[in-house]
Amino acid sequence: MGREVEKMVAVGLVWGSTNALMRKGAIIWDQKLKSTPHPNTPLNPILNTLKNWLNLLLTWQYSIPFLINLSASATFFAILSDTPISLAVPVTNATSFAATAVFGLILGEETHVGLALFGTFLIVLGVYICIT
Repeated sequence: MGREVEKMVAVGLVWGSTNALMRKGAIIWDQKLKSTPHPNTPLNPILNTLKNWLNLLLTWQYSIPFLINLSASATFFAILSDTPISLAVPVTNATSFAATAVFGLILGEETHVGLALFGTFLIVLGVYICIT
């Protein structure tokens, strides 16, 4: 069971870190989108949405963390084949939430540091209770 828990925590850490990085990439994409002049001819709403989505995927600050996040998702599904879902989901998601908070702080996001660290402590405590 120990190796599976390590894998779950690793997936949660990857998810959490890439969530924070994707948020940064989405902000960069949004700034590019706002600074780009819009054509006078209106596009079909569906084509406009597809164009924006493609531009988001072409923003490397978003797409590289997104691909890493998807790889972690594939690993998570592989973990589910050997681990009870009642353990895998809480451990992985709790680790992901904590990692998102910590990596957000590292990346300079505005947050209440004390509350974020206290919440992270509670998540770590909860994961510990789940695995023991």
